[in-house]
Amino acid sequence: MARPRSTTPRDSTANRKQKPDAAPPRAGRCVIAGRPNVGKSTLLNALLGTKLAIVAPRPGTTRTVLLGVFDAPVEGARTQIAFLDTPGLEAPKSMLGRVLVEEAQGALEQGDVLLLLVDAGDVVKRRALAPEDQRVLELMKPLGKPIVLALNKVDKVKDKGQLLPTLEVLAKAHPWATIVPCSALRGSNLAPIVKEIREHLPEGLLYEEDDVLTDRPERFFVAELVREALLAHVRQEVPHGVAVQVDEWVDEGKLLRIGVTIIVTKDSHKAIVIGARGEMLKTIGQEARENIEAMLERKVFLRTFVKVVPGWTEDPEKVRRLTREGSLS
Repeated sequence: MARPRSTTPRDSTANRKQKPDAAPPRAGRCVIAGRPNVGKSTLLNALLGTKLAIVAPRPGTTRTVLLGVFDAPVEGARTQIAFLDTPGLEAPKSMLGRVLVEEAQGALEQGDVLLLLVDAGDVVKRRALAPEDQRVLELMKPLGKPIVLALNKVDKVKDKGQLLPTLEVLAKAHPWATIVPCSALRGSNLAPIVKEIREHLPEGLLYEEDDVLTDRPERFFVAELVREALLAHVRQEVPHGVAVQVDEWVDEGKLLRIGVTIIVTKDSHKAIVIGARGEMLKTIGQEARENIEAMLERKVFLRTFVKVVPGWTEDPEKVRRLTREGSLS
């Protein structure tokens, strides 16, 4: 099945041709997994050279498995890596949480290579994986696939002298494909990750085209950008029960008219999202519209509406509809 092409801009270097005398092309899937807030989505964006996944300093931001295709020469040889960004793996506290964990665990089985992302500062402090990281590793082990251990946020480790001894301890904990300290936010030391992943991929290509970035439609990213703007401005207890669905999509030529509904679980949360005299909703809408226009590269009129759907985060059918299909209808 052909993958729809995203309109999201990508790094122009991704489309350089393979050298005539280079090794055969390789392609496959790599699942990025880990506990919440270790920077999985930031790493995906950094590896792709463009923003595909929304990011926020809150657990539970990623609510579905997101495909992002890396397609560029690695040491002169064409390499396609279908990265799968996954929801954070943790003990679920709601039906929504259980569905997200199921999504992430199911994705692990799809990977040719698994990438376990951990917080470098936490690991250096412990001189070991955190219990939450270890639990993710235990999910990976039975699959028998190569596991790359990436220590993210290494730029925040104050005592760099402790890094090497920590790496030596970690190397004895599991037969990793490799261990790579990196900074997704700064985009530093990512090349060794890509190089190692390529070594474990089969020869061939997943996609003949060289501009496939994702399999998600534009509407998905519009809803995500609205949710990202909301996450940036509302209190911590509200975002867990928030979802966004796109209700209207009318192309008027020079203007794209979009209508979205922000779904919350309580009247009190609706009041917070709207804000005094509608100022919060106005701020969220303006920020989202600007980001949507930047993504689509066209003028957008964005209408926002807030609706209360009590208990949707505990209703399996509603959770699956909103996280997988982006709509209750």
